[in-house]
Amino acid sequence: MSKNEERRKEMCELDMEESSNSSTSLCEICMEGKSWGEMFKNKTCSHVFCSDCVRKHVGAKIEEKISMVVCPDVKCKEVLEPEFCQSILPSEVFVRWGDALCESMIVASHRVYCPYEDCSALLVADGEKVKRETECPNCHRLFCVGCKVPWHSDMDCEDFQKLDRDDHLVVDIAKKQKWRRCPSCKFYVERTDGCPHIICRCGFQFCYGCGTAWIDSHGGCAAV
Repeated sequence: MSKNEERRKEMCELDMEESSNSSTSLCEICMEGKSWGEMFKNKTCSHVFCSDCVRKHVGAKIEEKISMVVCPDVKCKEVLEPEFCQSILPSEVFVRWGDALCESMIVASHRVYCPYEDCSALLVADGEKVKRETECPNCHRLFCVGCKVPWHSDMDCEDFQKLDRDDHLVVDIAKKQKWRRCPSCKFYVERTDGCPHIICRCGFQFCYGCGTAWIDSHGGCAAV
């Protein structure tokens, strides 16, 4: 192709682009006429909708925890690709979409979530044995991987999992009130004042400060 022919082809393409940008098209979602510059065309199908409607469509699916977002056309099953939608999406939605896609590729048995409601970060178990007592790399608080709850330092997993809902409420209250659990019978004890030397109803003697068995040479504990 000669240089003149190449130039004529470029001019023709520019004229077509300008003509397209100046014309309007009907969005079948909002039923409004929009300029071609306001329209979005999926790369894997022929459906065209306005960018605003596609933006809302993707945002709604991400809110519903759906990572594989398909074309808004009810009869179309073609998938929208995040990188092709990035220019019309808020950065927060784009990031959440990418995170959701990454999470969906992780085998369910390898997913571990931080149990603290203000965190809920995703951690990945790589198949090796994971320590029950684990520190969240995001909020740096301890939790139990096996029980999927904040770390229960005063009982093992087997005992904790035997608790019913009401028992769990007691455990939560005990933590907030800083009650000490008897190392022998597991009964909760509340110390209001006085010596940290506790004699439980079961007869076991322990230090309220550190929770260890009481000995004559203990002499109290700085943790009280």
